[in-house]
Amino acid sequence: MKSTYEQNLEQTLFAMLSDEALEVARFITNDEEIHHWQDQSNAVSIRRLGYNDHGPVHMRKVAINAMNMFNILIQEGIQPSIVKEDTGSVEDSRIAVLLAAFLHDIGMSIGRQNHEISSFVLSERIIDRILNTVIPNQLRRQITIKSVTLEGIMGHMTHHAISSLEAGIILVADGCDMEKGRSRIPMLISHESRVGDIHKYSSSSVERVTIEKGAEKPIKISIEMSASVGFFQVEEILIGKIMASTIKQYIELYANVIGRDVKRYL
Repeated sequence: MKSTYEQNLEQTLFAMLSDEALEVARFITNDEEIHHWQDQSNAVSIRRLGYNDHGPVHMRKVAINAMNMFNILIQEGIQPSIVKEDTGSVEDSRIAVLLAAFLHDIGMSIGRQNHEISSFVLSERIIDRILNTVIPNQLRRQITIKSVTLEGIMGHMTHHAISSLEAGIILVADGCDMEKGRSRIPMLISHESRVGDIHKYSSSSVERVTIEKGAEKPIKISIEMSASVGFFQVEEILIGKIMASTIKQYIELYANVIGRDVKRYL
């Protein structure tokens, strides 16, 4: 059963969409199989391995982050790769980003190592099922959307080079889900120190991540934190994802401990 928080996130996402992309989002968020894959990913990530959230809430937050950045870039006249290459429309690009956002971490259901590859394999059939439902009998569109979706899934850990703008959005959208709520459950159930705890402690100090239109560049990302340990999330995770992303030239990045000077990274 969905939590109230999940449902609220869905309503936020739906308000950002229309037409076929909205239909895809409604399909994904009500699909039983996808929900179970996301739940299993969370069980493995949090309870077995002691990592942060990689389940339904994380996927919805990544989707919101991605759509926020996607919409800003479109408003600024920046074409996604599918449009630039004349293989599809803005709507096709938007659908590909949505699908990748919701499916990129389902491979965590198997384990952390190479989970982007596991997600790739597990997602193939699911993507086909969604596209055959929402845009049936349009094989060329389906192939274009699927290829870009799979690139976004495969590339979200920076281990595999990406080339599309759409996949670059997924990288940054994933890295931006670092607010303290993501580490709440691991912090509650963890009673022993272990390697990797820095991810939980650093995330728990991040109070707010804001994505909005920038003054100098299209996208401005601002991170506010309660303690300096939160800079680990920015410097060791988010910046690495941005630097590997095809949208890095469009991003301003700021971070600060609340009450202290703001540091500009990009």
